[in-house]
Amino acid sequence: MPYQVYGDHDNSLVKSISYVRCRNNVQNSSGIFYFDEGGACMNITHENSFYVNYIGYGYQKSLSKLDLGDGCRIEFMYLTSWPLEHGGRRGNNISCSDIRHMLFYGFELSWFNSLCKDGWYWYRYVDKNSHLICASLEEWNFLEIVIGSILIYIGILLGLFSCVKFVVGVPCIIVLLINKWRQKHLSVYDGIEDFLRSDNSIMPIRYSYKDIKKITEQFKTKLGSGGYGSVFKGKLLSGRLVAVKLLDKGKSSGQDFVNEVATIGRIHHVHVVQLIGFCVEGANRALIYEFMPNGSLEKYIYSHTVEKYSLSCEQLYIISLGVARGIEYLHNGCNMKILHFDIKPHNILLDENFNPKVSDFGLARLCPTDNSTVSLTAARGTIGYMAPELFYRNVGTISYKADVYSFGMLLMEMASRRKNLNALAEQSSQVYFPFWVYDQLNDGIEVTIENDTNQEMKLAKKMMIVALWCIQTKPGERPPMDKVLEMLEEEDDNLKMPNKPYLYPQDLSSKDVEDDITGRSWSSSSTSIIDSKETTLDVSHIICL
Repeated sequence: MPYQVYGDHDNSLVKSISYVRCRNNVQNSSGIFYFDEGGACMNITHENSFYVNYIGYGYQKSLSKLDLGDGCRIEFMYLTSWPLEHGGRRGNNISCSDIRHMLFYGFELSWFNSLCKDGWYWYRYVDKNSHLICASLEEWNFLEIVIGSILIYIGILLGLFSCVKFVVGVPCIIVLLINKWRQKHLSVYDGIEDFLRSDNSIMPIRYSYKDIKKITEQFKTKLGSGGYGSVFKGKLLSGRLVAVKLLDKGKSSGQDFVNEVATIGRIHHVHVVQLIGFCVEGANRALIYEFMPNGSLEKYIYSHTVEKYSLSCEQLYIISLGVARGIEYLHNGCNMKILHFDIKPHNILLDENFNPKVSDFGLARLCPTDNSTVSLTAARGTIGYMAPELFYRNVGTISYKADVYSFGMLLMEMASRRKNLNALAEQSSQVYFPFWVYDQLNDGIEVTIENDTNQEMKLAKKMMIVALWCIQTKPGERPPMDKVLEMLEEEDDNLKMPNKPYLYPQDLSSKDVEDDITGRSWSSSSTSIIDSKETTLDVSHIICL
């Protein structure tokens, strides 16, 4: 039965296939139809054989305009988007195969612009009746044309602007970031070069990066690593063994490098590690030290249960004297005080005879001998060895007494051969070991160390008392390093006990802080707290004895 569901225009997206039953034959006046005798094509059987079966395809006329005649009714209807051109047929010769293809194909919901074939159209859409509407320019009024044109041009301009912004902006941002990175690193390099050109008369030997590779045999033997970089074993042409510290390119700053060369490179002391040479070549920076075959003190303090690394209390006492002499030299041996700010077991190296040498001056600062204070923009050092004034301004001024505090913590660990902070201690009073030691000594109870003789226990007690003096919370109550050395060397075993140190500055009274700032007790020439801006000192005129 021929008809079209959606109007007379051949631009409908969806057409219909209808199954019609009539009592009499129907004339095929127009359209496409297929006579389905007995319902064979649709596989439908009927009990009443007086009906004639038709299958109509909506192509030319809508259902409302189709005169089915009397005695006809639509049994069911399907939608399809299958054009007859796909099957190679067009006209009145519709076959059962075409019908089955159309049913299998189903119907589409699409926005195909290709269906608007004639003319140039401003927009296309499907209306509520599923008709594809192609609106041409002639159908618009003048205002719609103007507004539409403006909107289109605005959209085009915005799109072009976004493209230009992306194409131009991304390279510009990349260039700015590269320039910023280069300026930052060039300023570091320039600062290092300016320092190295300032005075070459007493500087260590400068090596090229090629020389560093040759000395270390292409970085063959690695001795250790840390946040600063890695240390490799090497040999000079003279046959002397050296340790080459290769600074990490991303983490090491130019100021740390300058600090190291400016301080350790200009002094020579038996208890300060010798800087033999250095390398500055682009981003590559390296420091060459004398080789210390016995490594750091750290493994001998915390590994006393291992026989290979075991040192007696007397050996540790001799080592403590050497460390104290090295720090005292830094404070008083030159025309400027050298403040280390990172005294700890890892930075005390031991040569073949277990003579200690202070190393790693990356955090060192200089200050005039007539001024015992120094200003810092941020705390520096290692947690557990840092003096409280580096954290709390109300404790006192920052001075060489910060090194005294760090040495006291080191000395306490050497005497007890354990870390000062023990979170796994059985008693809460033993969590912070110096508190427990103070309580024991103050009550006249001997602090026993496993396998120590009576003489060694006396040495350990002396070291602990001196350590307690060094770790006093207020800088003014800590002795200077020359006095510390004197206390350690004394034969008298009856050293006076200091006050109990505080763990938190809240325990200090306001009067205590005021007394500390004015320089009471051990303080030599402490001044008032100065501003937080670090001052740059001329390191080219360090003169050491």
